[in-house]
Amino acid sequence: MTTAPLLQLEDIKMNFGAIEALKGISFSVGKGEVVALLGDNGAGKSTLVKIISGGLLRSSGRMTFDGEDCSFASPADAKAKGIETVYQDLSLCTNVDVVGNFFMGREMVKKYFGIPVLQEKAMEDVVAKAMANAGTRIPSLRTNVEYLSGGQRQAIELNRFAHWGGKLVLLDEPFAALGVEQTRRGLDMIKRIAAQGIGVIIITHIMTQAFQVADRIVVIRQGIVAGDVAAKKTSPDEVVRMITGETVLSAAS
Repeated sequence: MTTAPLLQLEDIKMNFGAIEALKGISFSVGKGEVVALLGDNGAGKSTLVKIISGGLLRSSGRMTFDGEDCSFASPADAKAKGIETVYQDLSLCTNVDVVGNFFMGREMVKKYFGIPVLQEKAMEDVVAKAMANAGTRIPSLRTNVEYLSGGQRQAIELNRFAHWGGKLVLLDEPFAALGVEQTRRGLDMIKRIAAQGIGVIIITHIMTQAFQVADRIVVIRQGIVAGDVAAKKTSPDEVVRMITGETVLSAAS
């Protein structure tokens, strides 16, 4: 019995006036699967991510998410369904501590004699457990985010997403500004996220990162899928040939 994919894209097209940015994109992402989305600048990767995350409404084609046909009118709609996009600059409030960012908009409150009181200790315990389970080390959860490293900030965002029931995360060049050790920890974090059954799409221009973490490689070239292949069945050289148009591989197993 084959499990239905978490995300299914069928013949997704996107026109900007007379310009065809996407000419018919089709591929899927399974639960717990990491798909690296590769391609040269201008290939259509960012446009596709915006369609999946609700930033753009596709011109035509079908998108199915978690068993339902969907068209998101905004990123908020996509987020409500369990799709999150993590960019290089993230979406954390730098002047708020780790606990505050983790519970942003979901604060734990109890009323005493009709007066709402924030449950600071309970929230801190939840965050501490989530961070520990993910292997993330932050000296103090009461530290404002502005004083944390880029890798620690990414860990907060990914842990928060997983904790609140996220189903699919889109990572757009997530390690561009990170050092070697922070990147290694970030790649480990992606593996842990996927192990929880969360689908991952990662856009990166660094081939070694894609092969370290991805189950499948999907290459987009000039608005079409030029390659869709299991990472273990291809090589960086072959992927480069897909990106440049010398090779087309599809129907990844």
